Amino acid sequence: VQLQASGGGLVQAGDSLRLSCATSGFRFTSYAVGWFRQAPGKEREFVGAINWNGASTTADSVKGRFTISRDSAKNTVYLQMNSLKPEDTAVYYCAATSVCGVERQCYYIDKEYDYWGQGTLVTVSS
Repeated sequence: VQLQASGGGLVQAGDSLRLSCATSGFRFTSYAVGWFRQAPGKEREFVGAINWNGASTTADSVKGRFTISRDSAKNTVYLQMNSLKPEDTAVYYCAATSVCGVERQCYYIDKEYDYWGQGTLVTVSS
């Protein structure tokens, strides 16, 4: 099982970035994929998630700026980040969960995720 996050980089405040999470080794359509981030000295926090059927949710801190999509043909999930702010600076991780979904809304709980990617660094300068 692999989740490979990519697309991070150094940008200026107000810019956009799109992160990708390429997955392999598990049945993509049976899992929800979430994004988390961890800033230096802070705990990991939930950013958003997308279900197998395309339904997505995002944290209040990024709502209206970040959107999540998935391409089942490519087994890839995307995190589109617009209007980036310096406080968005963090390592961004993608993860897959088989237990969170419509009936159990637990996307924001990192312990419910089965597989994790290695993270990609996003740095937003002011």
